[in-house]
Amino acid sequence: MINVLNRTSIMTLFADPICHYSHRARFILSEKSASADVEYVDGKDLPEDLQELNPYGKLPILIDRDLSLFNSRIIMEYLDERFPHPPLYPIDPVSRARSRLLIHRIDKDWYSLLDDVINAGEKKAAKAKKLLRENLIAAIPLFSANKYFLSDDFTLVDGVLAPLLWRLPFHGIELPKEAKVINDYIARVTEREAFQLSLSPEERDMMESHALMGS
Repeated sequence: MINVLNRTSIMTLFADPICHYSHRARFILSEKSASADVEYVDGKDLPEDLQELNPYGKLPILIDRDLSLFNSRIIMEYLDERFPHPPLYPIDPVSRARSRLLIHRIDKDWYSLLDDVINAGEKKAAKAKKLLRENLIAAIPLFSANKYFLSDDFTLVDGVLAPLLWRLPFHGIELPKEAKVINDYIARVTEREAFQLSLSPEERDMMESHALMGS
């Protein structure tokens, strides 16, 4: 059992080593260069004290002294406010609201499909894989508009997108040649030092295994 009470003076992120939701929280934590510990936990077998902190029994969970947070989006937004430099959300309320809406759509339209690719039965997973690929191809103009996703600066939106896009090859989702702008974007974001530092040992093994397969 993990003794969470012993960590009240140290910010700690409890994260699954392969889950994309945990990964995006780790990515933002790394972008912020925050002084924090990352504890890897099997998301399918949470210790009892962590289950008590999240009634939904899911990771990631962030402990910051007397505060405990769950839900990766809430954790990412908290980290952006807790460590305001560099800011990953726009300063003005209108642009900030648009970014939040964009993240909501990414979660609903793309992350939900990746969830099905990973967790659903074979038929539903195959359908989700095809639909996710098609949706990304349809979004090519959005990736070509700016250096990052609809912005010239790295934002929280990119922090949400990167773990999803990085996983595409591991789930057999290959983008066509006309999607080069997306592949360039993936390379640009995932080559960031913070992204590389955010990878768990298991994710590094995934990357190395995929490279050895020649994909």
